[in-house]
Amino acid sequence: MLLSAAAIAEDVTITYMASQDWVQDAEMELGEKFTELTGIKVDYQIIPSDQYTNLLMAKLNSGECADIFGSQAGQFDIVTQLNVEKNAVDLSGEAWAATVDPLAFAETSVDGRLYGQPVQDVSAVWAVAYNKKVFERLNLSVPTNYEEFKAVCEAIKADGMIPIYEAVSDGWHHQLWFCEMGVAIEHAEPGTAEKLNNNEMGFADSATAKLLVEQIKEMVDLGYWGDNYMANAYADAARAIAEGECAMTVANQGFPTEINAAYPDFPAEDIGFFVMPLCDNQVLNMNPVGPTRFIYSGSPNAEAAKKYLAFIAEPENLQYLIENVPKFNTLPFTGVQDVYSEEISSFYAAYPEHGTVYQTSVKYVNPQWMEIGSELVAVILGDQTPEQMLQNIDRNRADQAAAAQDPAWN
Repeated sequence: MLLSAAAIAEDVTITYMASQDWVQDAEMELGEKFTELTGIKVDYQIIPSDQYTNLLMAKLNSGECADIFGSQAGQFDIVTQLNVEKNAVDLSGEAWAATVDPLAFAETSVDGRLYGQPVQDVSAVWAVAYNKKVFERLNLSVPTNYEEFKAVCEAIKADGMIPIYEAVSDGWHHQLWFCEMGVAIEHAEPGTAEKLNNNEMGFADSATAKLLVEQIKEMVDLGYWGDNYMANAYADAARAIAEGECAMTVANQGFPTEINAAYPDFPAEDIGFFVMPLCDNQVLNMNPVGPTRFIYSGSPNAEAAKKYLAFIAEPENLQYLIENVPKFNTLPFTGVQDVYSEEISSFYAAYPEHGTVYQTSVKYVNPQWMEIGSELVAVILGDQTPEQMLQNIDRNRADQAAAAQDPAWN
């Protein structure tokens, strides 16, 4: 144990601000243990996801942020959006910094200096989780292209089930169908990410991006998301699958364990995965970035906050998180043991070609995540065309580039 109550006994409360689903119950349990050992209390401030980004930026700009703040990382965004060299504490000298996975380290650092601590399992990908028993009963195979996917959805719909559980009300989930499929754009039009980053083209110039949005709208128009997709909450996804309301949803690889934890009669091995096959995609959509803890540079409690991050990064505590958070299979640190099932290992092995999602590999995409969700809803409802959506994304990227004084946009 790196911390001891005898060595560190403080009457301090650190504030930790994060979006929904970024601080797990298991972390709060560790937080109680941390308080017992150190005397340092942790005030977790959980903000609704659709409000979080705006609130975080307002607090950073006002100079009144929480001691620890959560944010998505990404080597571009932590500079252009968070300005971590000004707003966050350099964590390179912390003992645990050397244990961060190299890919995650690259996305949380500037010029080799580490500013963030990864929060979640970044080995998992967002993919289509499906009820294997439903597929077996209807004699369905895992689709390998969009037409096969439509055929699967039609068969499930004809059987009286909603093919796909989608949750628009949360504001963050439905756009996974677009942002994660940057790998499909890159596969069909190699070099697009580099051209987007150099301002040599826009999303509106990509035929694959347009087709992607068109197919998302077609899924909805054909009834594959059911009638209540606008009101659905992602927290109900496990229930919808377990109770047989829906056959598929977009989830990460901790989802089977999550279902089984809530519904013990539903075996985790009854959930399989395949990549989202829009635009005939068969590339595994990887993202070495996820929610990340940063210590605010203006914090009067920065040293206490460092102790909290050091405590969380102790190997036994990381392992506790892996074993007690259903959606975690591992964490991006050395010295931990993963808990991949045979099913999950087989899923990864089925897709040897990997690509990095565009919210990480392309500048000024992730900061407008919620706006992309709103744009996509406008397309789905028929209030704008796919072309208009892509043009709006390009315009927003240009505005963000101008604010960041990006020379490629001069």
